Amino acid sequence: MPTNDGPSRFPFFVAPPNGHHQRAPGYVPGRVAPVRSPPPAKAPPPPPVKPHGPPAEGRATFSLSEENQRRGHAESLDRRKNTFICFGVSLGAFFLSLILILSLTSGEVLDENCPDHNPSLSSWSPGHQSERAVVVSKGNLFRLDASATLHSLTIQAGGRVVFADNADGSKNITLRTRHILIEDGGALHIGAPKCRYRSRATIVLFGRSDDKTVSEVPGLGRKFIGVLSGGTLELHGTERVSWSLLTRTVPATGLASGGHAFQKNFSRGINLRVVDQDTATLLLAERYDTHESRSDSRRLTQLLRSLPAGRIVTLAVGDSAVKSLLEETKKTIEEKLGSSHVYDLKYRQAWALVSVVDGGNASCSEDVREHENHDTGGKALARRNFTTVDGVGFSVTAYSEWRNGFPISGFQVDAVDQVVLNLQDEVQQTWQPGDQVVIASTDYSMHQAEEFTLLPCAHCSSRQVRIRGRPQYNHIGEVIDGVDMRAEVALLSRNILIYGEVENSCYGNNACQFYNHDTYGGHVKIFGNFSSVHLSHVELKNMGQQGERGRYPLHFHMCGDVDQKGGYREPTYVDGLSIHHSFSRCLSIHTTNGLLVKHTVGYDTFGHCFFLEDGIEQRNTFYHNLGLLTRPGTLLPTERNETVCTSIKDNVYKGYSPSPSTECKAVSTFWIANPNNNLISNAAAGSQDAGIWYVFHSSSTGDSHGLVPETKAELTPLGIFYNNRVHSNFKAGLFIDKGVKTTNASAADPREYLCLDNSARFRPHQNADPSRPRVAAVIDTLISFKNNDLGAWIRGGDIIIQNSGFADNGVGLSFASDGSYPKDEGSSQEVTQSLFVGESRNRGTNGGQNKYWGVGGADGKMRTLPRNRTFPIRGFQIYDGPVRVTRSTFRGFVPTPERFTSAVGFNLKNTWQLTPRNNLSQLNFHPTVGLRAFFGRPGQWFGENDLDGDRNSIFHDVDGSVTGYKDTYVGRADNFLLQHPGCVNVSQWNGVVCSGLYSQIYIQTQGAPNLSLSISRDDYPEAPLVLRGINSQGALSQQYQPVLMMSKSYTLHWNGLAPKEVVLSLINFNKGDWVLVGLCYPGDTVFQVMADINDRQSNSFDDFTDYGTVATLAELEGRPMERKYFFDRSVGLLWFYLRARHGRDGQSYCSVRGCERVKVIATTSSRQTCNCTAKAYPKYTKIPSVVVPMPPHNTQLCKGCGAKQLVFSSEPWTSYLQTQIKSLSTKEQQNGDNSSFITVNEVTISFTQPGYFLVLVDACSGKVTKKASFAKTDARMEQQLKNGIPERSIVLMATRGQPEDLVGIASYLVPFGLAKVADLQTKESLAFWGFHRGSSPPPWVSLEVGQGSEVAGLQERYLPLGLEAYGCQPPGGQLRKDLELLKTATRLQ
Repeated sequence: MPTNDGPSRFPFFVAPPNGHHQRAPGYVPGRVAPVRSPPPAKAPPPPPVKPHGPPAEGRATFSLSEENQRRGHAESLDRRKNTFICFGVSLGAFFLSLILILSLTSGEVLDENCPDHNPSLSSWSPGHQSERAVVVSKGNLFRLDASATLHSLTIQAGGRVVFADNADGSKNITLRTRHILIEDGGALHIGAPKCRYRSRATIVLFGRSDDKTVSEVPGLGRKFIGVLSGGTLELHGTERVSWSLLTRTVPATGLASGGHAFQKNFSRGINLRVVDQDTATLLLAERYDTHESRSDSRRLTQLLRSLPAGRIVTLAVGDSAVKSLLEETKKTIEEKLGSSHVYDLKYRQAWALVSVVDGGNASCSEDVREHENHDTGGKALARRNFTTVDGVGFSVTAYSEWRNGFPISGFQVDAVDQVVLNLQDEVQQTWQPGDQVVIASTDYSMHQAEEFTLLPCAHCSSRQVRIRGRPQYNHIGEVIDGVDMRAEVALLSRNILIYGEVENSCYGNNACQFYNHDTYGGHVKIFGNFSSVHLSHVELKNMGQQGERGRYPLHFHMCGDVDQKGGYREPTYVDGLSIHHSFSRCLSIHTTNGLLVKHTVGYDTFGHCFFLEDGIEQRNTFYHNLGLLTRPGTLLPTERNETVCTSIKDNVYKGYSPSPSTECKAVSTFWIANPNNNLISNAAAGSQDAGIWYVFHSSSTGDSHGLVPETKAELTPLGIFYNNRVHSNFKAGLFIDKGVKTTNASAADPREYLCLDNSARFRPHQNADPSRPRVAAVIDTLISFKNNDLGAWIRGGDIIIQNSGFADNGVGLSFASDGSYPKDEGSSQEVTQSLFVGESRNRGTNGGQNKYWGVGGADGKMRTLPRNRTFPIRGFQIYDGPVRVTRSTFRGFVPTPERFTSAVGFNLKNTWQLTPRNNLSQLNFHPTVGLRAFFGRPGQWFGENDLDGDRNSIFHDVDGSVTGYKDTYVGRADNFLLQHPGCVNVSQWNGVVCSGLYSQIYIQTQGAPNLSLSISRDDYPEAPLVLRGINSQGALSQQYQPVLMMSKSYTLHWNGLAPKEVVLSLINFNKGDWVLVGLCYPGDTVFQVMADINDRQSNSFDDFTDYGTVATLAELEGRPMERKYFFDRSVGLLWFYLRARHGRDGQSYCSVRGCERVKVIATTSSRQTCNCTAKAYPKYTKIPSVVVPMPPHNTQLCKGCGAKQLVFSSEPWTSYLQTQIKSLSTKEQQNGDNSSFITVNEVTISFTQPGYFLVLVDACSGKVTKKASFAKTDARMEQQLKNGIPERSIVLMATRGQPEDLVGIASYLVPFGLAKVADLQTKESLAFWGFHRGSSPPPWVSLEVGQGSEVAGLQERYLPLGLEAYGCQPPGGQLRKDLELLKTATRLQ
């Protein structure tokens, strides 16, 4: 979906006023450069600039001395008479006219926008001189007219090199060189934005890393295009659609049936295959030994006579077939299959045939080969091409031969060289035969991406291309279960190519211990203060140098502000680039701000692909870019896989061994090191670790180290995040968490500089100021599917995810909090108007490094699986909190005997806090959700399921849309701190639903390590909750975070000595909430009990109040508002109230005054274990009671619940029609099924009468225009189908029972988009999606049939509405949000 750059302000080869973007020599990044005045008329030439490269004697320097020529010519004219002046002017006019006439005659019209049309240019053909270092300087304005080889090319001091072009695009030029250096007013041009290059231009960068005869250029090394201060690089290839989306699924092999291949030696007789002509499905495979068995010959005769007309039959002889081949069989083969050779077959003669039953001789392809000396001298080969009813081409091939004494026969049914890709965009004009494309994986493994070469395709529409070969894997081209899973298809070829010439194998210091191929490619590096850099529709191949830092395919190196803010009237951009088979990243943006990157493809690269480097890059905009197959690299710890991580120890402190899981393994397609950047309509389609990773640098790093001591990245508001898609990533689709280590390795911290670090927490505030209000980070329209581990992991707050779709991820979405009290003051995380699909109808392909294959999904069929066969798939994972899930839909969560698959689940083996403020509301659960929530149980993945976070799992069902009980809480079934007698147990969830009020207390202890805390509620003393604590065992302090029901009493016991100091903080308490607690101590203990308030922002304490004593518990209970305590020495319980005296604001953990705390300091000489349970009960046992009564159970459907959208698409400006067709055969009715219907946008239209059911929908508006039923194919139905279908109608058809004349309906479906008349002779039901009228049928037209045990079942399709291809008028005034956001992001109004 390319966008036009629009007209430029000036003709491309005419310098605009004041120096055409020239940067001032004293330019400082971020400041506007002063306008450079034009030089004086007779200014002396600048002093020579010392070039980079080999010694001067190896250089050829050009100097045309235009100024001297101009002055001499002027003096000469002054000496002439006026008559000669007139004569000269006339002669000049004559020659100018002659040039124009000749240019017009040759078809080359001068265009001021074309840089190679500049009349000041001189033709240049330097030839092939690989040792010649060329310097193009002031006065040298060259048009490169032919291919050349140079040692190096330096363009400086006003010199210019322009690649020649011509109208028919035949001026193909290749420049081979070790490097190109552009500096100080030098310029290299290939095409222009308004005059795009039409021919093929290739720049080959050659050289080896170990070539010591060639010196390195400081800051650039070898094998590069470098742009220094004052340099200009303008490369503009032919504008082409950079990447698109499939609109029709391409199955593995190209055929939905999977095709067929067979080869065997000594398969004597006639080998036969019967193939369905409509679907390419193999129907029968049989061998008839007509050499020895007359009976087999009769069976073959009977079979051929029984086959319906139109069926495809293919035969191949193995060894010999004629000895017992009966005459009647030969006659049948001749009559039914049109054979010309069957009567003449000889002993051991090779024979192959492909034909159509009753198709006559014209339908028959056959071949024979004579047998001699156990050899036939080649194959008898028969082949015919066919087309399915859906328009997919396929071939049926049979072959037979003797080779080296062995009889060989075989068959093949395939779509080799016939697979057509249906695409979203019109590509036919710009994607040409011979071009390379790549189709992204739509499964868990990124390695299912496949490259193809395009073939000519005369029958293709403007949105179709044909590929060579056939795919190995399924590539989805549709919306499935409401989520857009269409595969990206990228064009890799461009007519401007820059590539690094490489060796056949790895050598030298090029990371050969990790790679077996050369990784020393070329690179393009742009330095600050450049004059002008714009690259569009350029191909970069074999670029980047894995063994060298700063050597990437395209690298903007410390350029500062490169838009209007930096003084550039034409903001810098890269557009439509293809960066593929790269050895080190794709595009590096390094201390550079305001760069626009759009329509660019990064494919098959090592290391982060789109890479922000030092953590201070801001205001860069990524629009409609695609990255896929992002592999691990070696340069940074975050780019390394486990092997590389533990192997590279050069920069760790001596003897330290890195931890891969916490320091490395973070390679990402988009590595965003500062949140203030914009991502709009991008796709991350396969990375070893993450698709998009937001990481936070606490200070500037790398070459910018010390430039910004405190970045405040964690506090910086998020830039625009809209309409991005992430899939086929191993670790996570979207990851927002963690930082990088910003100090060198030391004894105190032996880890490597820039390794992954767990210290960062994203908490955006206004102006990055924590004292100002939070600014919600909005993730809008994220599509995340087939990510092996996590669809998205997001830590911090405030965070809002909206209008997003998650499908087929190990875990769809998991929030993690900013931290935990007392480090986190509390923030909100919300997901709204979103869809979660557990296991969709995208069943994937077994292979391509997908490790796990097993039963799953609503259909219970075999499919690829994340993690492994037992991994508990979850849609939304509750962790930390508070999180809010609202107005969202769940579907396709069906547990299996091997695994628990639930819509809502919890973080596994969780030691951390969980707040009862986690809440769910207005949710819709599709009938395919078998497990709405699951709290785990001991076993694989869950462990013992007994860590503190596991035990305290809880969420609030605000409106009852999860449980049917409004305003209730759902917790672990074995946690009796949460329960009362009215609770409802849901054993399938391992959960319990309770009413009440719930909050947390945060218990900190000092002076007693290795303690476990046992908490008993007085009305359930027999079921205590035992907590281990969050800190590691052996720590001097410990913390516990139990969730408690309010207005109840509890006793707390230890498994060792009582701690000397205990602090109890009230977390999530609302004003007036209370619990009564009794802490166990020895009887001789002396206490100091006091209350205070902790202000987190200032880390100060105030409102100190000492607790007084009372004589009895009854007295304490009678004075609940006072700060008193009672110590029952006989039992050992210290009783006091925890009561919130101040209100709480929003999502804050604590009150508006601060965190209310009670501190107990205990002094005792006792060494006894402080577990008072035996003495406390039954003394303090209470009868279980209900504080808040349970609400009535609501069995009604939740109205208005779930997401408003039915489809979550990567083109949110396109509306979709949800359709379901449920036909019903007689056999299904006999088995007890009685439902048949057509559903349109969740409105079900049932039909109960046998026959046909027809629903018409306007393809522009989505409105149902007609519903009709027909008992049979009579005149009324024929009239309806012939003349009663309005134009631009979507045609939906279903059947019930065994309709009469199903065969007769087939011909009426062809005008609605089928490729041919379907064979429905033995079919029992059908489901049909068609379209009335259009230049070509939409790619979603399809026919599904049922026969026998293969029933049609429930079929679902999502159809795009309102397309211009249908003849619909685009809605007036509708603005595409992505383009409006792009304008906002780039400040182009």
